[in-house]
Amino acid sequence: MSNPIVHAFFVGRALAETLYEQAESALTDALSEFGKFDAEQRERLRQFTDRVIERANREEEAAQGQTTVTTVHSEFQAADLQAVIDELRAEIARLRSELKQYRSRAS
Repeated sequence: MSNPIVHAFFVGRALAETLYEQAESALTDALSEFGKFDAEQRERLRQFTDRVIERANREEEAAQGQTTVTTVHSEFQAADLQAVIDELRAEIARLRSELKQYRSRAS
């Protein structure tokens, strides 16, 4: 039979090696999970940033589109308004002319 002290030494050594392997496995798993978590967070942050940039671009395009539409609409309104004013001036001039002719006939 073996000496109990030698046997206790080997039991202690086996215990230490087993604990070391479990600690190594736990640390490896923890680091793996942390790396996975970090990669997922980076991907979520990238996706979030992409959504923000995309939304900002859409709103900028919409604002530019509205400005262009408003400007074009205003130009058409200004052109239409000027045309109406010109037509009214022509109508007034024609009516004055007819009024002068009427007055000259009546006198």
